[in-house]
Amino acid sequence: MKDAAPQTIHLSDYTPPAYLVDTVELTFRLDPERTRVLSRIAFRPNPDTDDRAFFLHGEALKLISSRIDGAPVTPGMVEGGLTCEVPDAPFTWEAEVEIAPAGNTALEGLYMSSGMYCTQCEAEGFRKITYYPDRPDVMAVFSVRIEGDMPVMLSNGNPVATGEGFAEWHDPWPKPAYLFALVAGDLVDHPGRFTTRSGREVALNIWVRPGDEDKCAFAMEALKKSMTWDEEVYGREYDLDIFNIVAVDDFNMGAMENKGLNIFNSSCVLASPETSTDANFERIEAIIAHEYFHNWTGNRITCRDWFQLCLKEGLTVFRDAEFTADMRSAPVKRISDVIALRARQFREDNGPLAHPVRPESFVEINNFYTATVYEKGAEVIGMLKRLVGDADYARALDLYFDRHDGQACTIEDWLAVFEEVTGRDLSQFKRWYSQAGTPRLKVTQNFKYDVYTLDFEQTTPPTPGQNTKLPQVIPIAVGLLGPNGDEVVATTVLEMTEARQSFTFSGLAAEPVPSILRDFSAPVILERETGNRERAFLLAHDTDPFNKWEAGRALAREGLCEMIVAGAPPDAAYLDAVQAMARDDALDPAFRALALGLPSQDDLAQTLHERGHTPDPQAIWEALETLRQARAQHCQDLAARLHAQYQVTAPYRPDAQQSGARALANTALGLISRLDGGAAAQRQYDTATNMTQQLSALSCLLQAGKGEDAVARFYDQWRHDRLVIDKWFMMQIIHADPAEAADTAARLTRHSDFDMKNPNRFRATLGALAANPAGFHHAGGAGYRLLADWLIRLDPVNPQTTARMCSAFETWKRYDAARQALVAAELDRILATPALSRDTTEMVSRIRGA
Repeated sequence: MKDAAPQTIHLSDYTPPAYLVDTVELTFRLDPERTRVLSRIAFRPNPDTDDRAFFLHGEALKLISSRIDGAPVTPGMVEGGLTCEVPDAPFTWEAEVEIAPAGNTALEGLYMSSGMYCTQCEAEGFRKITYYPDRPDVMAVFSVRIEGDMPVMLSNGNPVATGEGFAEWHDPWPKPAYLFALVAGDLVDHPGRFTTRSGREVALNIWVRPGDEDKCAFAMEALKKSMTWDEEVYGREYDLDIFNIVAVDDFNMGAMENKGLNIFNSSCVLASPETSTDANFERIEAIIAHEYFHNWTGNRITCRDWFQLCLKEGLTVFRDAEFTADMRSAPVKRISDVIALRARQFREDNGPLAHPVRPESFVEINNFYTATVYEKGAEVIGMLKRLVGDADYARALDLYFDRHDGQACTIEDWLAVFEEVTGRDLSQFKRWYSQAGTPRLKVTQNFKYDVYTLDFEQTTPPTPGQNTKLPQVIPIAVGLLGPNGDEVVATTVLEMTEARQSFTFSGLAAEPVPSILRDFSAPVILERETGNRERAFLLAHDTDPFNKWEAGRALAREGLCEMIVAGAPPDAAYLDAVQAMARDDALDPAFRALALGLPSQDDLAQTLHERGHTPDPQAIWEALETLRQARAQHCQDLAARLHAQYQVTAPYRPDAQQSGARALANTALGLISRLDGGAAAQRQYDTATNMTQQLSALSCLLQAGKGEDAVARFYDQWRHDRLVIDKWFMMQIIHADPAEAADTAARLTRHSDFDMKNPNRFRATLGALAANPAGFHHAGGAGYRLLADWLIRLDPVNPQTTARMCSAFETWKRYDAARQALVAAELDRILATPALSRDTTEMVSRIRGA
């Protein structure tokens, strides 16, 4: 039968912990089936509350014994943990519990991955290790002893003792339980060293399974770059004697910032030119930086409760974006981030899963590790920095670190330092944290004599639980271009605070062309009547890289919508403009590769839905294919020139320069393959010396319908590399014809290398089906049925991955009645599953109730 009705937790109900913890001593006696965990915890009453109810969280634990100040006690076992009578004074709690890591397929708490012990405690996994007040506002100093027969045994902090069959670690910095980590296994390290600006010598290690040692060098260099950057840009220095990273095959997330012992999904740390693409390298660099930056924005200063998740994640995502922009191309990074934001977060904001950056309530916190918390949370930080300026931003951050080091904080604490430094009232800005939904910014203009006026109106549509929205502070970066393309007004930030607001520019000789929302200065949807002539003008002349790219994307989107709705031919203005842009060798190759991209199927479906049309996934796919073919013909000579011009002959480097060149050359290969039947792609596949070239060629062959032999060869070549085989699963499904996508995915789930217990492999297969919208939404409903079948199977094994994969259904209400009926039946079938997890129940219920 189903679990008891899940309890909704509200931000407004927050109360301080009844007891604080000073020190924690843990002993682990490792055994796959019967690990013993001994805890010795120094509690004291919290002077800031009169509550004296003693409660410790605990799940799936076998209590062996418990004592208070050395005397045995018999606690009361209640749902979610235990209670006990305790002294109204400082006391020591001791307990011994037994857990079974080998059977922990949820990958939360202490579990086994390919014979290795590892932990994942964020958000609430520590309660599956021992009884403890598992909440982020309880911070303590941890000492850990690990006993077992594993050659390497790691935990947080600094090593203090080691011997035959044991290792001891001590972390001097107070931390919440979610930052606890333990890893033990047959591991080898890739060592390094770093000297901080104050002269501290730090030992660096990347720990991997034997055989993966040759895939660690890039991650080590990325770590050193991150440490240097954080010192130079934010003044933050590392604070322990050692920093360890461990690569784990079975991991629900990308990585985890545990203090001094970061645990990474192996896909986010292992890299070599032969097995990893340029995109893999850039992602690894960004995630290494992200988790390292958490040392200060997440660890030294953590969040008071899980409603404040955006406090650490939004700020750290913003910081890692700044880092990547400095390491690579800032415009390309910004454009890439906006593409991802619109694909994931705007979709979230406009559907049944919409929630504020700081939610007001949740049932299962694991379901709120979302694009809204992370990516929109980062956009909010970016807006704040834009509004206060670089100097005051830096001053506010210094005050934040000085004032709140060692504390568990809130959004109010964060905004208060900015108010103190700048003297600004940020109460209206705070609405970005409390209001869900993507604001719409409607713009009209007027030019009279020499005065140009821009009139703005902001509205935010209703979202679940929030029907009325108040005006928000929106920084609007605007530049004006003259009729000849010259910039007559440089970028100016307009600060909109009202529902309707006008801004004027005087002294203009002619009516300008506006470049609005430069650098995507706010996460809003811009609504403005314009035409293809102006879009082509901006694509040719705009000095802001983001808006130059945006103009090309808008040209493509408008033309595609006309093709889908009215049966129009491909837009000649778009074809001419994009050809001119691609021909401009003064532009960054990486930028041109991005600008040659087209709106996604999901983007077009949402655009049509908002314009009152019912999107047809098949028609969208066919329009995109038609435009791609027309563009290939239009740019035939140019594509051949670009493919030859941007071949990289120097030894492989995953840096911005080489990566950009390969990106443009491979984009050109995609155009060529539509005309030559894949001949050039086959030559590139046969001669490729790195994964970027090989996988791009394979993609082109699959799209040309000539990939069968290459797919077989690829598998034979890489069958022993688990991360490359993830790519093999994914590529076949993403590039499958819509009518065959579900069958392809079903066939691959029967492959001997498919393992639903491995989150990477499950996402590479079923996630790839969802990433082929025309295939997933094919009229027969096979895609819906297949995904639902596997979600039902996976839920009792790994509820977190199951719940996150449910988001594939979140846009179901924008499609036709027949598809809606098919999806509703699958959602109801999932909800009717006996013993469905709390994670999945919450997600499917929210989606079904749309």
